Amino acid sequence: MTPQQEAHLSGIQHRFAALADAKYRRGQAEHSGDLFRVDKLELCDRAIDEAIDQVVYLLTLRDQIVAEQV
Repeated sequence: MTPQQEAHLSGIQHRFAALADAKYRRGQAEHSGDLFRVDKLELCDRAIDEAIDQVVYLLTLRDQIVAEQV
């Protein structure tokens, strides 16, 4: 990879680490308990809910970007 690609990847990795740390801590404060002890089906259901939210957010963002281009 080029130095620019390496720098880009490094930036993404650092941002992701900081975002994941903050998100985990917010979730811990909100839900308490140990995430790694949550029932597997409940954890799966939570993940599905998060995935649905993500698609809704992305579709809404796409609509906003398209509307700005008109």
